[in-house]
Amino acid sequence: MINHEQTVKLISDLVSIPSPSGNTDTVITFVEQYLQNLNVETKRNRKGGLIATLPGKNDEQHRMLTAHVDTLGAIVKEIKPNGRLKLDLIGGFTYNSIEGEYCQIETMSGQTYTGTILMHQASVHVYKDARKAERNQDNIEVRVDAVVNNAEDTRKLGIQVGDFVSFDPRVEVLSNGFIKSRHLDDKASVGILLQLIKQIKEDRLELPHTTHFLISNNEEIGYGGNSNITPETVEYLAVDMGAMGDGQATDEYTVSICVKDASGPYHYGLRKKLVQLAEGNNIDYKLDIYPYYGSDASAAIRSGHDIVHGLIGPGIDSSHANERTHISSIENTYNLLYFYVQSEII
Repeated sequence: MINHEQTVKLISDLVSIPSPSGNTDTVITFVEQYLQNLNVETKRNRKGGLIATLPGKNDEQHRMLTAHVDTLGAIVKEIKPNGRLKLDLIGGFTYNSIEGEYCQIETMSGQTYTGTILMHQASVHVYKDARKAERNQDNIEVRVDAVVNNAEDTRKLGIQVGDFVSFDPRVEVLSNGFIKSRHLDDKASVGILLQLIKQIKEDRLELPHTTHFLISNNEEIGYGGNSNITPETVEYLAVDMGAMGDGQATDEYTVSICVKDASGPYHYGLRKKLVQLAEGNNIDYKLDIYPYYGSDASAAIRSGHDIVHGLIGPGIDSSHANERTHISSIENTYNLLYFYVQSEII
């Protein structure tokens, strides 16, 4: 059912728009325009997230699906005496995962500069401890692609403390179905939801329940989807990446259904329903636990909403680093969502 070419193009477009948490207006505008072209009702919340609503036969019991467009990134903490930049991280990742990455610095005036994230002790010909030095805030710096020899030179460019730094996604789509890019967490899921909405509109599907789609913009810092949940909302499903690694069941080819993460178990009844939908429609899935993970659904529970919450998503390798997935995982996630939104609330 899913249009592979359209979906991959959409995901590639999304990951290529810089949007670290705290600076997401451009990507939200992109999504907003996409939905408006489909004549979908949208509104922004005060946090800058976007809510799209599709009416259903039952307007007394709603469901909400959410995915987030905000990404990992950084912010300028300090301009160093040598004119380079010290970073403060946005989101939960390690400094070694961004060493050597190209980046973009956006000033408050809207001017952008490119740069490279490097160890201060990058040259093995100069620094004896280049191989052993710790990858941390003190040693990692941004080399700005401009003629700067000191802090004043950098300030003259308009760069200052608080400017956002975005990482080059380096998106690449391979002929064998793999998609490599930073920020597949969670723009792969956003692309899936947008394609799902498009199919619902084009096929004129009548949903059993009024359904909201929250495109959140603060998930990486913990509170993207904890508000704007209507009192009528019964089921709340976060669509976010499945985490892969040692001891994990999740892979790059199936849809991952999360049973528990760092916030605790997800709703057992909704989990069983998702499994039944997958098995009844020949959708490949894995059940899994993510030990160091939280979602917009768990944020909603923590904020006190009386909802049934769940979490599914495509399997993403090397999460919060150089990520990769496969079109098979995108397709299985899409198919599960397609049948889910046409099902009755538990």
